[in-house]
Amino acid sequence: MCNRYVSPKEADVERYWGLTARDQRPKLWEGLLTVFPRAPGPFIRRRRDAAGYERELVVGQWGLIPWFAKEPNLKSPTNNARSEELEQKASYKDPWKRGQRCIIPAASFDEPNWESGKNVWWTFRRADSAPWGLAGLWNTWTDKASGEVHESYTMLTVNADAHPLMSRMHKPDPKLPPHDQDKRSVIPLEAGDFVQWLEGTVEQARALMRVPDLDIFDAGPVEPDQRTLV
Repeated sequence: MCNRYVSPKEADVERYWGLTARDQRPKLWEGLLTVFPRAPGPFIRRRRDAAGYERELVVGQWGLIPWFAKEPNLKSPTNNARSEELEQKASYKDPWKRGQRCIIPAASFDEPNWESGKNVWWTFRRADSAPWGLAGLWNTWTDKASGEVHESYTMLTVNADAHPLMSRMHKPDPKLPPHDQDKRSVIPLEAGDFVQWLEGTVEQARALMRVPDLDIFDAGPVEPDQRTLV
């Protein structure tokens, strides 16, 4: 499960994903942005008011607020969602069924490595220096008392027990065999799959839920004072 990532600069997101500020919206954030659960972060989705296919950049809470929530500050974590459970989980089944899929831009993301017996944080970047486009779901929730509209999103994960790199992350469960740990990974999307993820059917989106080959990753341990924290 990912609990910290760094967003690219807004101008880099707009350029890489072909976004235009046609509505002359103000800048959403400046510079790099380190995002933690329940903090605001940017995501990309199909523009809600467009007749055809068009993308828009939105900032919302990293932690999806489901329709049945009484308040936006959730007590249970919803920043990560298991892709295998999207059809069953009350928090995610409606956004998944409605095709409310999004892309979460990330310059890097962090995962814990416990191979030494203690937590050593690793940072993951793309080997080609492009930003990550991580698979997610979004939702819009309205506070019935105030009328305030809240945007939110969650980052999807898949099982990574068989992956040579991602299976090394997270603390192992000593009660389970190595091949049955249910180690989790985020879902990086390739640029050629962005349209299919945002616009395709549920079945087409499901086909993209996998961990990519090892050579796409540039990963390793990073000392805390070397991190870019804003």
